This record gives sequence, C-alpha cells and structure tokens, in this order.
Amino acid sequence: MDVSRIRVLRGPNLWSRHTAIEAIVSCPDVERAIAGIAGFEARLRERFPKIGFLEAGSKNEVVSMAHALEMAALGLQSESGCPVTFSRTVPTLEGGVYQVIVEYTEEEVGRLAFQLAQQLCQAALDDQPFDLAGALASLQELDEDVRLGPSTGSIVQAAVMRGIPFRRLTSGSMVQFGWGSRQRRIQAAETNHTSAIAESIAQDKDLTKKLLNAAGVPVPMGRVVSSAEEAWAATQEIAGPVVLKPRDGNQGKGVAVNITAREQVMAAFEVAAKICSEVIVERYLPGHDFRLLVVGNQLIAAARRDPPQVIGDGVRTISQLVDQVNRDPLRGDGHATSLTKIRFDAIALATLAKQNYAADSIPQQGVRVVLRNNANLSTGGTATDVTEDVHPELAARAVAAAQMVGLDICGVDVVCNNVHQPLEEQEGGVVEVNAAPGLRMHISPSYGKGRAVGAAIMSTMFASGDNGRIPLVAVAGTNGKTTTVRLIAHLLGRKGLRVGMTNSDGVYIEQQRIDTGDCSGPRSARNVLMHPDVDAAVFETARGGILREGLGFDRCDVAVVTNIGMGDHLGLSYISTVEDLSVVKRVIVENVAPGGHAILNAADPMVASMAKSCTGSVTFFAHDFHHPLMTTHRAQGHRVVYQDGNAIVAAKGKQEHRILLQDIPLTRNGAIGFQIENAMASIAAAWALDLDWDVIRAGLSTFINDAATAPGRFNVFDYRGATLIADYGHNPDAIQALVKAIDSMPAKRRSVVISGAGDRRDIDIRHQTEILGDAFDQVILYQDQCQRGRADGEVLGLLREGLQNARRTTSTEEINGEFVAIDTALSHLAPGDLCLILVDQVEEALAHIAKRIAEV
Repeated sequence: MDVSRIRVLRGPNLWSRHTAIEAIVSCPDVERAIAGIAGFEARLRERFPKIGFLEAGSKNEVVSMAHALEMAALGLQSESGCPVTFSRTVPTLEGGVYQVIVEYTEEEVGRLAFQLAQQLCQAALDDQPFDLAGALASLQELDEDVRLGPSTGSIVQAAVMRGIPFRRLTSGSMVQFGWGSRQRRIQAAETNHTSAIAESIAQDKDLTKKLLNAAGVPVPMGRVVSSAEEAWAATQEIAGPVVLKPRDGNQGKGVAVNITAREQVMAAFEVAAKICSEVIVERYLPGHDFRLLVVGNQLIAAARRDPPQVIGDGVRTISQLVDQVNRDPLRGDGHATSLTKIRFDAIALATLAKQNYAADSIPQQGVRVVLRNNANLSTGGTATDVTEDVHPELAARAVAAAQMVGLDICGVDVVCNNVHQPLEEQEGGVVEVNAAPGLRMHISPSYGKGRAVGAAIMSTMFASGDNGRIPLVAVAGTNGKTTTVRLIAHLLGRKGLRVGMTNSDGVYIEQQRIDTGDCSGPRSARNVLMHPDVDAAVFETARGGILREGLGFDRCDVAVVTNIGMGDHLGLSYISTVEDLSVVKRVIVENVAPGGHAILNAADPMVASMAKSCTGSVTFFAHDFHHPLMTTHRAQGHRVVYQDGNAIVAAKGKQEHRILLQDIPLTRNGAIGFQIENAMASIAAAWALDLDWDVIRAGLSTFINDAATAPGRFNVFDYRGATLIADYGHNPDAIQALVKAIDSMPAKRRSVVISGAGDRRDIDIRHQTEILGDAFDQVILYQDQCQRGRADGEVLGLLREGLQNARRTTSTEEINGEFVAIDTALSHLAPGDLCLILVDQVEEALAHIAKRIAEV
C-alpha cells in the first residue's frame, strides 16, 4: 500500500461538511481484496480490537487494504478521545487506486492518525507487533497539546450553538468570531474590547487595591516592599498574619499566605521576588477563597476554591498520596483538563513543614493535609460552584471592582467566610482582580453545577439574534463566473456596502486589488472574511480549491451556478466526466444557509438538478421563460428570472420586475447572449440579498465591461476602424458562446488569435479550433508562456489538428509568443474587420493592446 498524496480539507468539501484528511492510496493486486490475505483481518483485530467493521461502500465493491486504512485512521482517533464519525473509501477509475477520506477535529492529530494507521496495517500484514497503547497515548498527547483549552473551547462551543462562524487564528487561543466588519476576536478569556490599560491595572496589584478602595470595595490593606527586611517591617506594622505576593503576577505564583514569623516572611519574600522585584505585603483575611466571574455588568458564576490537599490513610506517605491524586485522568499538566496536577515543589514542602509534616510523613487515616495555602486551580486546587448562593450586595461589589478596573471579563478573587452575606458584615475583602480569568472552574467545577460562561461571553460580544455574519455569495460554473462575481459585487457596492471580492484576477477590497493572480480558492476567501473593512463578500469558487482544500467558509447566503460545460480541467484529480464536475460545483449549493438561496441555470440540466441539494430556496434563470422547469417553478410560487424580448424579468407569482436590456451595458443592447445570462444570475443574487430594485437598476446601468472593470471578459476596442475583442475564454463552451456573440456583430473579415492550456485533455484542445475554424477567416495560433506539462509544440499541434476540417478558415499562422501573435493579427486588420484575441496573460496582454492602440 502506497499513500501518494494527502490533502487537508479544512472546509465543506466534495465528501461532507466535516474537516477531513483525503489520501490517494494505491494497492497492489494482493491488497485489493483483504479477504484473500490469509489471517490479515484477524491479525488486524488482534492488534486493534476496536477497529470497527471493514465494509465496502457498495455491493459490487471489495474490501481492500485502503478500506482497512480508513477504518484504522478513524478508529485510532475515536479511541484517543477525538469526536470523529465520518470516513469513506472510494475506488477511482485507476485499478487499485482509492481515495480515502477520514474526518479529523485537529489537523495534526488527523495526520498522525493516518501515519499510525499505515503502521498498524503494515504490522498486521507482516505479522509484527504494534504498540496500540503507545499510539493512542501519542494521539491523546498531541490532541491535548494542540486543541483549544477548556476556557477558549467553551466560548467557541457557545458560538457554534448560535451559528456564529469562528476561525482559529493561531496555534494558541486566539480566535476570530464572525466575518469582516462584524467580527470579534478573543484570546483565552479576553476580547478585542478588553482594554490594555485595564489589563495593566489588573497586573499591578497595588494599584488595583488603591482603585478598589477609592470605589468603596473592601480590600486588605498593606503596602509594596522591595527587600526582605522591608517586608518584615510591613508585617510588624500590620501586626497580624500577612500575605506576600508579587506585585505583578498570576495563577498564584509566588504567593504565601497566613504567615507571621520572621523566617517565613523572609523566605516568602525571596520566592515572590523571583517573579517581580516589588512584593506586596498585606493583611491576611481569614476565610475561604472565592472566585467571582463578572462578564459585562453581571456576575455570571462563582466558585469556592479549595487548596490542593490529600487525605491520609495511615499507610502511604504524603508523596505517595500526591502521586495517587495526580493519576486521576481529570488532572493534567496544564489547562487542557478540568483539573491540574498538584505541584509537589518547594512551596508545598514549606506548607507541609508549617503543619509539622515532611514528604515521607504518613498521616493518619482521614487526616486532611494541605499542600498549599492558596487555592488556585493551576496549582492543583479544586472548585465548588456557589453561584446561586451569592448575596446581591456581594455580587454588586464584584461588578463594581471589575468596572473600576475597566475589564469586560473579570475574575474577582474574594476572601470571606461565606458568600451568603455582604463583605462588610464578615470583614471579607477583594484580594485580587484578574484579566483573562480561567473559566474551567465554572465550566466543570470539581463539585456542583457547571455554568454556561461561554454563552455569557458570547452574549456580550454579539447581541441576541446576531450571528456575526456578513452577506456571502459564492459563484461557481464553467463560464461567466468572474463577470458574474464582479457584477454582483458592483450591485452590493451601489447599496453602500464595502465589498470584498475574489476571482481569477485577484482579491479586491472596495474595488482596490490587494492580491493578484488566480484567487478563486479558499485561502483568498478566508483572507477576505478576516478583513475588518468588509460588509459583504462575493467569491468566485473554482473546482480546484474545492478539491484541494474545501470551501473557505462554512455556508453561504447565495450560491450561483452559471453552467457546467466540457473542458473545464476534466481528467484532473479524478474528475473525468462532466457529471463528476457537476458534483464538485454542487458543493456550494449543498452549503447554502437554510434561509439562503441557490441561483441555478434552468437551461443546464446538470445545474438545474442541483436544486434538490439546496436546503434554502431556489431561483431559476434562463433565456426561455417557456422552459418547463421555469413555468413549473413560477407556478409553484417560486422565483424565476428570464428574458422577455428586450428585457430581463424577475418574477414571483404575479409580481414582476422588468429591466430593459438597453439599460444593461454589459449585454450590448441584448446582442451578447452569455452576458444576458450573467446579468440574470446577478439580478437573481441581488434579489436574494433583498437589494432595493432601484439599487439593482442603478448598478446594472453603471457596470461597464471594459478592461479596467472586467479584464479579459469580452473587452471591446476600436483599432484603426477595426473591432478588437479580448477575452479569456479557454474552453470549448466559452469559445462557442463567444462565436455566438460575435455572429451578431458585423465584420468584413474575421480573425482570431488563440493558444491552448496544456492541462486540458487532447480532445478539448482540438475542439476549440474545430469551433473557430467554422467561424473565422484567419486563425493565428501561438504557444503561450506556460505549457503546463506539455512538450514544446505539442499544444500547437493539437490546435492545428482541430483546423483540419475547417469550413471557413482559409489562412493560418503559427507564432511563438502571445504578444508577437497579437501584433501579427493587428498588422493584418483593415477598417471593418473583427479580431478576437483569446488572451493568456490577461493583464499583460491587455496592456500590450492598449499600448498599440495608443500608438495609432
């Protein structure tokens, strides 16, 4: 078994809506049916008993080694705790070659699972041992390392429940919610509205106390010291038990509590000073440690935190008891688990010494031994939910503390006997205010009910009913995609929206290009959705990006499919037929939001059949209103857009909106049929987005299809009285549409300049010149800059073959180089002639044409 290619599908894709790993797996003859490999399945199950059922996808299909790999990769992830359920193995047209697709939740974990699955299958094949426990441990360890921690994860889960899209921006805990101008960002439990000044204040514990005291919030008094002697002096001034802690610290690091003796104070100062040179000495408040979580202006959750401790059994030492507690699977080394392992360090040993214990002491049965005097979960403490017990006045003090510091999400640490009474009645106080507070003690406390703190944070970031999304249109098809994308973006811009657009020319934000080249893939789409100045997005969605990585979004409001034609990269990536291609293009329709719309070409049977895959509404468009699908759809009360003589009509039931073709410059007064189709699709998309009809009409009338607005899309020029048309048509269907459009344009003599893309099938390259040979008097062939895997001259040879039976062409030339070919064609032109230039390097060729026109 050979795995030749692995793709990571990060968005909805050809196979499912799940993120998935897709691998191309080649199996030799003996591995195409594992039933023929004596004892293989038994050995596989012996090494991995929970591998699941090895089943083929259809009755005629045989279970191969690729199927075993699929189930192993899925099963290993599942057994390691990853919530994955989807997998599939699909045989290709090549014998013994399969596409294996397995869902993942974390990309790195999915990749590792594939590697381990290969090792497992090979071990079973060779009857060699396989370390299942080690494999699962490595997957679990990696998953814990790369997945979001419980705090951030709870916020993300709350967003998912509300349908708010999210994207992880770093390998850490920075996450974007929403799209474009509606986006918000978090890092752990901080939002993009969390003030840097407020965070700085919270870090400065002395300043925090001064501000809280000024606001009337009870705080323990004390002062900042910078030496051990000064710390002892401050302790004597307080004349009671004290707490020492770094002025700038977190997670309870360097904190010592309830100490009175000089040697304790001196030692505690040295520990705290390692974290911050300035140390706070303040009065020790007796009582329990409580954490109150304030979000916005409300108390959302409260927990009593107890210090790490063990209970003696009269047999084991304290060190052994700690080891036993730390073996609890709920305890981990960081924040990925609900509890943290107890630290058995110098502070723990010092705390034991105060109780007259050492690490090897054996406490009696039932005796409680405290390992630390502070109760932070990060050092091994536990939490008990007390949210419903908090007195309203105590809650108000916590909210006042958060607002005085200026934090929108705030953890307020309170020491008091209980939360049933106001602080003033029990001499309690606020000892600390925390930015980016840990949430796991509230999400999954050690005891009591978990609180929906993630949902509370989401509610402060997005109002009720706000899903953080911007209008999103995805456009797919064989021809007309780029023009349709540009026109829809133009219509949205007329509404006053700042539009982000991707197409095969680049990425545009408010008509300014910020990236160049073919940007019709998912990466460019994601970049637009990250841009803070985008109010609406329109994406050209090419087949290559869908196959390579899936969609760059989870769902769209409008999906437009223009047509499905021959020659659109058939034969690549196992897409061999037009039917295969339609399945790829259908992905955007399958991922229309429930309240969204699919805009489908009723005259194209493959496009029209996509309607049944749409979870939203469907609008059909076609030139012919009498097409049976159009009349039936309208009769059922649905939307249709069609051509009626000299107008485009958008209709639903008896409601009609009529736009004259003469008011749509793109169509050249209705002379260009394929541009009428592009206009109809764009009108239907704008209608689906509830644009006002006056806005739609104004947008259509101001969209000029020139080289600046839509480069390479039927750009018309005048050259010495001859008509030049530059177009990026590069497949037989596009060329057929161009020929049909040009037929309506008068010309004394017609010529065409053409090359061919080497990554098309031979039949498609020949077919282009077969069409042109019946429509043009002269054909100039040129070899373009990139042959895309073809030998030198091979594409020209195929184009030449297509002209062998030409019915009109009487003159042909072969030129090496696009610009030389253009100049050659221009030199032959006379007034009244027409020349179609099928450009390869769009911008460069248009600039060259403009230069030649300027020289006239």
